[in-house]
Amino acid sequence: MKPKISERLKWQRVKNQPPVVSGDLSGKTVCVLGANTGIGFETCKHFANMNAGRIILACRSEARGQEAVQRLEQETGYAKGELWIIDLSDFRSVRQFADRWENDGGRLDIIVANAAMEPGKHVLTKDGWDSTVQVNHLSTSFVILLLLPRILKTARDHGSLSRIVLVSSELLYDITVEKDARDKPGNIIRTLASAEYLKDTRRMRELYSVTKLMNLFFARALNAHLGPSAPVIVNAVAPGFCVSELRRDLSGGFKYMVKVFEYMFALPTECGSRRLVWAAVGLPNAPDSLRGQYINCCEVWEPSDFVIGADGRKCQQDIWIETLAILDKLDPRISEVADTYLAA
Repeated sequence: MKPKISERLKWQRVKNQPPVVSGDLSGKTVCVLGANTGIGFETCKHFANMNAGRIILACRSEARGQEAVQRLEQETGYAKGELWIIDLSDFRSVRQFADRWENDGGRLDIIVANAAMEPGKHVLTKDGWDSTVQVNHLSTSFVILLLLPRILKTARDHGSLSRIVLVSSELLYDITVEKDARDKPGNIIRTLASAEYLKDTRRMRELYSVTKLMNLFFARALNAHLGPSAPVIVNAVAPGFCVSELRRDLSGGFKYMVKVFEYMFALPTECGSRRLVWAAVGLPNAPDSLRGQYINCCEVWEPSDFVIGADGRKCQQDIWIETLAILDKLDPRISEVADTYLAA
């Protein structure tokens, strides 16, 4: 059910924001993708205040990442932040990031997949994919699946529950995957990412929202294939409309319009980070209630009618299958993960 505009605007007021949840992360390792700025950095600050054993700031830029590690210590006193480089627009970089985890051998209790981009135009990566689709969906799914064995091993070795948080958006209430793309199982993602499909200006502007919908689909599908007894909680969270560098690459009149909306309605970045933290550590006495859920405003919300309807459920499964097929061609570990940990 789509929330009313009045309800959505209610949660865009600072006075209505719940306080950040507290917790003790002593000895635990947290990884935040897209950690050097904005919501990702504010999320790291909250984890630092919970005394995390390690915080991995996964960033694309060495210079900006090092600056973030230094700022984290300056603003919180936390000196155990580590910069790990990952460029989600480069599949090779994702593989190298996963290789580093295998070589590191350490635990991984929480991963927050926050990194995303919204260029507002069709730009190809060096891998030949539309950059928005590759960064926001394919590479995000890729890194989570490659790290899944480490996440599960951590939970089993320590008798704990790990958590995987994908950052989605409440914009998913406003869009669907269009029927002409859904009618191409095995090629839905390729269709959505194609230059021909994105010649339509409206589709290009909606692509970011579609990838956020795909993040929710991935979270729901991964949760379903892991099964209810898996020692890991997977969910997707909407941070709300916040001040962010996400939209820095937009151009023209659309960028101006977005800036006006940001000035009028955007929450401070830190408010959005509270929702990510809640998804990662909230409800410690009832964590199973968060399995496969969509989280907004530090509570579970029902997703859109499309997501929970028959067309959405089929689209979710088709995109899941296609995602695994695409990623398996990039790294044989994907099929190993699927065969070992994920029910058919």
